[in-house]
Amino acid sequence: MNRARLGKLAGTVWLAAAAGAVPAAAADWGRINLPRGVTNVSTRIYALHMMAFWICVGIGVVVFGVMIWSLIFHRKSRGAVPDVAMVHSTKVEVLWTAIPVLILVGMAIPAARLLVRINNNTDSQLSIRVNGFQWGWQYKYVGTNVSIISKLSLSSDAASMLDSGINVDRVPHYLLSVTHQLVVPVGEKIRLLITSVDVVHSWWVPDLGVKKDAIPGFINQASFIINPSKTGVYRGQCTELCGRGHAFMPIVVRAVTPAAFKAWLKRKEAAGKSAPAGASASTSPGVST
Repeated sequence: MNRARLGKLAGTVWLAAAAGAVPAAAADWGRINLPRGVTNVSTRIYALHMMAFWICVGIGVVVFGVMIWSLIFHRKSRGAVPDVAMVHSTKVEVLWTAIPVLILVGMAIPAARLLVRINNNTDSQLSIRVNGFQWGWQYKYVGTNVSIISKLSLSSDAASMLDSGINVDRVPHYLLSVTHQLVVPVGEKIRLLITSVDVVHSWWVPDLGVKKDAIPGFINQASFIINPSKTGVYRGQCTELCGRGHAFMPIVVRAVTPAAFKAWLKRKEAAGKSAPAGASASTSPGVST
């Protein structure tokens, strides 16, 4: 009976592999790992993460391998006799202290270099002031009159209402779409000046390798350069528990070519100058994705 069941199970696995289920599972496995991202810093963060991961895997293999080997070849049934003397060995103690120290130092050096690179916000080509508020973001392009208010999109907001009757699976990018996207050029260093007007928020976009707290009365800085070939839309969220609307505070960054960004910024500036007194450039039509 057991053999028959094992045969059926093996056949099922083989059919699943033939149908492409195994590659699909591998793709799903990749979704729980850190993303490589689209900036130089994010790819370095990913490389550092994978280096630490494989070091941990190697340590686990050695430690558990020695344990399993000892259990198998030094068991009582094979005539093994326990050593009750436990003779002290200075060499062994020095060895098992020195090896972890060397491993940690070897991991700390590239980590420290990467931290220095992450916090290098000099020589930026565009500065954007980011203000967090409950529950949205305001983006002000420094040196221009362009200011954008970015909040949860109307489609996601309607679907999130109690007893709305809307199937959230049919809402594009549910809780990850906004009324106005943050538009930035690729290939240029963008500096963010991040603060908050009420409580602590956190500006986080995984693909950019940026996560920085927005603290009232304090300005944090972050910067990134999106690879020139990586135009597209990148999404993130506020990662601080900033109140009951915390889950409805997404971030959407649209990366475009420098020429397209200049044209977009020019249109926004013209719209801001032609708007009535007291109106903001953010009142112009936005992108709800």
